[in-house]
Amino acid sequence: MSESPVAQKLALMQLSDSFFPSGSFTLSHGLEALVQEGQLRSAQDLQTFLRLLLRNKIGPTDIVALIHAYRGSAIADLAAVRHADAQLFAQTLIEKTRETARKSGRALLMVASTTWQDSQLTTLNLDAAKGEIHCLHPVVFAVVGRVALLSEQDTVLAFLHSFITGLLGAAIRLSVLGHLQAQQVLLQLAPDIEAAYQIAASLSLDQMWSCTPAIDIAQMQHQKLAHRLFAS
Repeated sequence: MSESPVAQKLALMQLSDSFFPSGSFTLSHGLEALVQEGQLRSAQDLQTFLRLLLRNKIGPTDIVALIHAYRGSAIADLAAVRHADAQLFAQTLIEKTRETARKSGRALLMVASTTWQDSQLTTLNLDAAKGEIHCLHPVVFAVVGRVALLSEQDTVLAFLHSFITGLLGAAIRLSVLGHLQAQQVLLQLAPDIEAAYQIAASLSLDQMWSCTPAIDIAQMQHQKLAHRLFAS
């Protein structure tokens, strides 16, 4: 089965658009706690925060799992998809992060299943109902990208674009920066997004790693905030 290049580009836009209802827009990944504690005050601080997430957390964990799940899905090997999901779950040490990744992944699976017809999506829904897969968001996104006939690279870029724009939207709501500054930051992060993909593509699941202690602490403190706009 194949689609025209235009159809594939439209699918790329659809998956990377915040209009696509996966629930990820409710997440701040520790940003809200850092802002409330006064540790993140400016657009420059935000850019550093996003670079750290890309280089030291999302890139070497979520993207590695996404890539291996995509490759498994591409050859109809759902055991490989389940393995990537289990490995990412084990690598994600913060309970709230695991919980939100599972919730947003299952929301994405529900939306995708009503948008595209594909046997793998049906099987993943059954696996989720039986508790045989966590359905973490990056893993589900990988399968959805394959279902939408995106390449591995385009699926990763759609995920990272959605991730970064979601956090920029959160930063706007938290009054860290304005819409114009957000566009500047997004453009400046393009090399980091590309590097995150290139590095992750060379790693095995056993080589996943992360090192963002300050951000991890902020994520753990989020649920104790007196006032919260975001789920994490």
